[in-house]
Amino acid sequence: MNTINLLLILIVSYLATFLRLLIDDIFIISSIGSFIYGFLIERKISHSKKDILLIGFCSCFTSFSGFINFLYELFLNQAFIKLIFLLNFIIILNLIIMYVGYLVSRKFT
Repeated sequence: MNTINLLLILIVSYLATFLRLLIDDIFIISSIGSFIYGFLIERKISHSKKDILLIGFCSCFTSFSGFINFLYELFLNQAFIKLIFLLNFIIILNLIIMYVGYLVSRKFT
């Protein structure tokens, strides 16, 4: 990976992090991020552009640590049933949303 691509990943990561702070809702962020990821994996774009968007944007926008912090707070409050339900619900829903993004991308190809 060349220096220009690394710089672009840093810029896109910064923008994704800023956008994440503006939205400030883990469920919406994970849903949007899953859709974008599913949409991008089907697109016929160069490997470097895919890296910039998937590594730079999606990884900083969705931030797994926000998801884990949300679940950890449920754990600390001993809301175990809610924790298990939301963990499964969020993962399954995001996989479905990612697949919808994939299907939408195929329609544009």
